[in-house]
Amino acid sequence: MTPAPVLSDIEVQRQLGALPGWSRKGAMLQKTYHFATFPAGIAFLARVAEVAEALQHHPDIDVRYTRVTFLLSTHDSGGITAKDFELATRIEQLAAEP
Repeated sequence: MTPAPVLSDIEVQRQLGALPGWSRKGAMLQKTYHFATFPAGIAFLARVAEVAEALQHHPDIDVRYTRVTFLLSTHDSGGITAKDFELATRIEQLAAEP
């Protein structure tokens, strides 16, 4: 399977405009979500895990008590691809759900 093409800097900046709170950190997209409780953060993480598994695109995740940070990069491509924006968009959709 051929790796997904890495997006240009301009493409990354353009697409970041549609994802509030997401930023570029080197060759990754990043966002931290804050929750009222540790279990609420873990429940959100479990929902993201299901989506990531369905997409076969898995984020790097850092959990710090009530904060969950997602780092997205297409490792086999060596940078940010459309796959990362697709997953970021899906994460945002999950975050908007009650």
